[in-house]
Amino acid sequence: MQWFIAAVIENHILPVDICKKLIDACGDNVDLVTLAQKIIDDGLCPDVDKIQTVAEYAYNQAGGGQAPPMVFSIDNQMPPLENISGLSDQDLGKLMLQMLNAVCSISASDLHLSANSVPFLRLNLKVEKFGTHVLSAEDAYRLNTILLSPESKACFDQVKDLDFAMSVGSGNRVRCNLMEHKDGVAGTYRMIPEEIRELHSLGFPKNICDSITKMLDHNNGLILVTGPVNSGKTTTLAALVDIMNKKRKDHVVMVEDPLEIIQPSLKCNVTQREVGSHTKSFATALKGALREDPDIIVIGELRDLETIEMAITASETGHLVIGTLHTNDAASTLDRVLDVFPPSQQQQIRTMTAGSLRGIICQRLLPRKDGGLVAACELVIANIAVSNLISEGKTHQLKAVMQTGMRQGMCPMDQSVFDLFDQGIISYETTVANITNGEYLNKVQLKLATDAAAVGAGAIDRNKKKGWF
Repeated sequence: MQWFIAAVIENHILPVDICKKLIDACGDNVDLVTLAQKIIDDGLCPDVDKIQTVAEYAYNQAGGGQAPPMVFSIDNQMPPLENISGLSDQDLGKLMLQMLNAVCSISASDLHLSANSVPFLRLNLKVEKFGTHVLSAEDAYRLNTILLSPESKACFDQVKDLDFAMSVGSGNRVRCNLMEHKDGVAGTYRMIPEEIRELHSLGFPKNICDSITKMLDHNNGLILVTGPVNSGKTTTLAALVDIMNKKRKDHVVMVEDPLEIIQPSLKCNVTQREVGSHTKSFATALKGALREDPDIIVIGELRDLETIEMAITASETGHLVIGTLHTNDAASTLDRVLDVFPPSQQQQIRTMTAGSLRGIICQRLLPRKDGGLVAACELVIANIAVSNLISEGKTHQLKAVMQTGMRQGMCPMDQSVFDLFDQGIISYETTVANITNGEYLNKVQLKLATDAAAVGAGAIDRNKKKGWF
């Protein structure tokens, strides 16, 4: 069982915190088969073959020597940082890579290394201490710059800001941001998934997956993937490109800052460009892309007026354009796209967007009751009603259109959150905090009352069978 737990954590099948909850629920003396079956029965890993493979590996390893320890504390994953000043550059580089791989192994999303502070990481949306050693300004500078090339280090020393991505071994990639603040240098390291996941494995329901897949069949138009920071937009964007890469025969031009998930060329010719290394800016890359015989253009972030205007224009001229925005819902996404333009252009842009928009995927990550995160999503499919709202400037009515368009595959965010609550995946507190529609709040209260009545009736029935009544 110890070999099994170690392999499950090492292969990123389940995070450390969920493994600990499993052991707490089953007891330290649980056998391997029972534990593996519980993971499958609870829906923690839908890939039964993967669980069986790991179980067979653990069974074979069990007769070969000392079992690995049951390590569940995240602090136990942190390599020692007390002697950074005494390490050579080579040894410090190895220590930094060890730390980044440790963060990946416990399924944390971010690592923060800042001067005059202990390291922190973000695990299941919460920031937690990672170790106890306070980094001095000198140690923070060395640790955060040890993996940089001489050119990148010189650039950071001059500009005091740097964005880049790199491979850290074992198939793991990390997106990094370095900056200087009042106490010294700070680095933020975002863990990038080592594999391209399919939409259903990200938590999207089957009907939403089907609607998104149909949306990707268009040869032109604009698709927006939106959500707040730490909502999984990059992972979803990679899943969309993967779908097209497997079913279409096109040229895909991707522009990112920096390059995150690497896409191999399968049926499509996929060209990935990094802002800074391969092109000056998103707008410059987009201008160039129009002369590179593209069928599909993927923009890592629609940041400014020029980029948004060119994306809309490209979507009108025979290209399928997919881009991301930092917005909370579909209505605010459209407002963000349209309001960036001066008043004299807005009516023209509204007309262009109304004609080119194919859909909006808006998502957020919510904490699961059993640990980990689950995606809630809002899906807008552009139809005549949606186009009319955009051209008339009535985006505040979009939620009503989504309600009436659910049969066409649309899904309001409140419906997605309620479905997760109805399935027992998220808690009542999380549900109430993420629903804004009073009708759905009433449905939540009704379900609570219905469930309570069912539990009471079941208890009475069991007591009758015991002869207590």
